[in-house]
Amino acid sequence: MFQSQVCRKITLAAAAVGIFVVAGCSNQPASEATSQPANQPAAQPAKTSPAPVKKEAAPKTVAVSAKATQPAQVVTVPKGTAITATMGKTLSADKNHSGDSFVASLSAPIKVDGKIVVPKGSRITGRVVTVKKHELKVALASVVVRGKSYDLATNSVRPSDKSKATLSAKSQLTFKLAKPVTVPVKG
Repeated sequence: MFQSQVCRKITLAAAAVGIFVVAGCSNQPASEATSQPANQPAAQPAKTSPAPVKKEAAPKTVAVSAKATQPAQVVTVPKGTAITATMGKTLSADKNHSGDSFVASLSAPIKVDGKIVVPKGSRITGRVVTVKKHELKVALASVVVRGKSYDLATNSVRPSDKSKATLSAKSQLTFKLAKPVTVPVKG
């Protein structure tokens, strides 16, 4: 039993030495790893034809839209500009209260220097300003332009028939801006 353990250890040691010898040879330069004498030239590797060179395609030039590179332009809609809105629902003095909000849409585009700044149909939010027994006044609070809401300050208006305290759905009201508003425009 003692001899088998000694033989096993010797075998393991010999295997370890063999691994180190092989590993050590792989780190030597090719001329030292061969068994050729130093005065004989090393064997030249067989000549092979070079691998075909792949030509890379030239990068494609892509035209960039002038609109994409231009910074967003903004236009100020001046004080006093008329804004005509179409009511989205009926408002009445006996059902609504001061501070109630409502939705309307822009009846005609808002233009500055002949250029459309806010397109027709844009969503407008308004609020009820005054409610009395026979009086209802509303004002505009904001407009959505290209997905972004902009605050509005307008005068307050009441139904054209002053004896009525009701604004029916689809009725059109014209407001005037009390303060200028700056909005982005398409290039």
